[in-house]
Amino acid sequence: MTIRSSSAMKNTPNRAINTPKSKLIFALDVGGSLAENLAWVDQLKGHVGLFKVGKEAFTRFGPELIHEIRARDAEVFLDLKFHDIPSTVARAAEAAFSLGVSMFNVHALGGKAMMSAAVRALAQAAAGRVDSAPALLAVTVLTSMNGDDLCDMGISQSIAEMVVRLASLAQEAGISGVVASAGDIAAIRQSCGRSFLIVTPGIRGTLAIARDDQKRIWTAYEAIRSGADYIVVGRPIRTAKDPVAEAEKFVKEIAEGIAAGSEQRVTAGSM
Repeated sequence: MTIRSSSAMKNTPNRAINTPKSKLIFALDVGGSLAENLAWVDQLKGHVGLFKVGKEAFTRFGPELIHEIRARDAEVFLDLKFHDIPSTVARAAEAAFSLGVSMFNVHALGGKAMMSAAVRALAQAAAGRVDSAPALLAVTVLTSMNGDDLCDMGISQSIAEMVVRLASLAQEAGISGVVASAGDIAAIRQSCGRSFLIVTPGIRGTLAIARDDQKRIWTAYEAIRSGADYIVVGRPIRTAKDPVAEAEKFVKEIAEGIAAGSEQRVTAGSM
């Protein structure tokens, strides 16, 4: 799945975003060895849309992991949540482009100037190139956090208010979309519109996850029906007895969520 950009850097997927499989992102933060990570790619690349490489995997294996995944004709979501001074994040955006990832993110709390710098750097890197620019996302509030956590940080706004404020700021900066909980989708859609990408982590299946650190969790069906463009799933697939079968279950849930969401929008439009 290649992400193409317009001159305004409002990136949208080039193909298959509406196919259930393309909406499933597998979180590839499994530790261990490079070979173990790549074994997961080999096992699941025909059953998921992208592989999320986060801080753990990237810190252990670096760009080599990205290159190996791309060599297998699989797509990458680079989840490093860049958060630094604008010039540093701009150079990081250029580096992400050079790796050939399909999407990557910054943290919206870095501010509008930082996000705008990343957008400009990405546009400059992609100018005149055959390579399509990746989707650039902003992280709003981590799904491991709740209202009490914001209070501890001295933030008086609610989670919902903070998420919408950060999403709107990201959109003003030219960011393609956000990473946000399914519970925040409706408010983000109202504020930022339907074309704004939403990637939803904190997705769980029917089985409980031991030592789960996610506080705001949803099912794949709920997230997609609510309007998520992508969902991120890690431990429910990794810990399943049959990971491929579990991935297929999530794809089925996604398909059902797409159908329910479409029906819901048609019904709302006829009122």
